Amino acid sequence: VQLVESGGGLVQAGGSLRLSCAASGRTAVFNAMGWFRQAPGKEREFVATIRWSGSVTYYVTYYTDSVKGRFTISRDNAKNTVYLQMNSLNSEDTAVYYCAAGSDPTGLRNGRPDYWGQGTQVTVSS
Repeated sequence: VQLVESGGGLVQAGGSLRLSCAASGRTAVFNAMGWFRQAPGKEREFVATIRWSGSVTYYVTYYTDSVKGRFTISRDNAKNTVYLQMNSLNSEDTAVYYCAAGSDPTGLRNGRPDYWGQGTQVTVSS
């Protein structure tokens, strides 16, 4: 399984960015994907996850409190791609954002996914 992130960059405070994470390979082995971030000098932290059913298409999403109402995670099943729409960005959102995937949604939320992406830098200027 390979996870490739894109969409990071430099944005002014109050602006928006959309991150993408395209999964390839044996994508049927996992049923949850998510985003984490790591700011300079800080530990990697959970941002958002989305999980889905195998037979009936429904999605369940989770967010860390600091991004609720500002970030939205979504998935395009046909493209095996997960998105993170980030609005009302502030300087505290500056970090490297990592995509993750796993077969255990709870484990993924707790920072134990099966797969990690390489990360994409998001910088918010004030």
